[in-house]
Amino acid sequence: MWLARLLTQAGAEVDVVMTRGAREFVGPITFEAVTGRPVHTDIFGPGHALDHIRLAREANVIVVAPATADFVGRAAHGLADDLLAAILLAGESKVLLVPAMNDRMWSHAQTRRNVAQARSLGYEILEPAEGPLAVGEGSGPGRMPEPEEIMSHIGRLLESGTSLKGKRIIVTAGATREPIDPVRFISNHSSGKMGVALARAAWRRGGDVTLIAGHVDIPIPTEIPTLSTSTVEEMSRAVAEKLPTADVLIMAAAPADFRPAVQASEKIKKLRSAPKLELEPTEDILESTISKRKKKSVIVGFALETTDGIKNAKEKLKSKDLDLVVLNDAKESGAGFGVDTNRVTVIGRNGKHEELELMSKTDLAELLLDRVEEELRGR
Repeated sequence: MWLARLLTQAGAEVDVVMTRGAREFVGPITFEAVTGRPVHTDIFGPGHALDHIRLAREANVIVVAPATADFVGRAAHGLADDLLAAILLAGESKVLLVPAMNDRMWSHAQTRRNVAQARSLGYEILEPAEGPLAVGEGSGPGRMPEPEEIMSHIGRLLESGTSLKGKRIIVTAGATREPIDPVRFISNHSSGKMGVALARAAWRRGGDVTLIAGHVDIPIPTEIPTLSTSTVEEMSRAVAEKLPTADVLIMAAAPADFRPAVQASEKIKKLRSAPKLELEPTEDILESTISKRKKKSVIVGFALETTDGIKNAKEKLKSKDLDLVVLNDAKESGAGFGVDTNRVTVIGRNGKHEELELMSKTDLAELLLDRVEEELRGR
């Protein structure tokens, strides 16, 4: 039901088809209230003899969530004994099956053959999520993925005409943590929301995305391959490993500028006088990539400033050899760290400033990727 709500809120026209088993768990009227459209249940109902043809033709994508072991088997073998299965046979649109079942049913050889057969027909099938199963069944693969993840896959199936499709994209996100001793560290307030939004949007547009994440305050999208890092040194190594084949690098993380010159091996005890902490600069990750970048790749940096924003951003654009720099003010309400919105100025190599309005980081990610696509098309 939550998936239907998310799709409707995103502007989709959602036709819900319920099997007999689905109606044992929730009533059709619930989905009608969520989508504002009638729910379809019967293949032979009076006046509905051709519903399976009409619904199949009108659909841009058919999503079966959850897909039981029984339904996966019927879909794989072309059975059409109810309305939903008949729609699959009558349709030419993309199909996404989202299995959910007991972990032993999922791992059974017959289920695996059915999944392979369905994929050979061109159906997209998500791997079930790991987690607690039914009471007394413990934990394992079999849970339906979260609705937000399913939404990302639907968006990727619907996407067309994007120049990011098949491009290798690195996105960094979050804050690094530079240890002082085994229990303390130097860091900043970055939540990772902007970087994660960019990675999710780039993946939805068909990109081959790698997310390199420091500490983030939000869940990492399970559909996106992610390298977890802690320090600037670790993040720099991860970027260097993926960089040679990357078509796009978006450095949205907030690496620490300084680290303790010496890391204490034991916890520093609290004394009457505070210990002196000697700092040293960390490696500049963006600068270190200049000589290693793939030819014609697009490089995007972020500049979080509190004073002389335009001046400092332009200096970063030049010194780090960037194609785009995204400037925002750490002191501006609704922008910067830890919030769901942002207001930025985008500056390109030609010096052109594009001052944007306050918007959600999700919307901003889409706009920034539009600019990245413009850069790619010009090369």
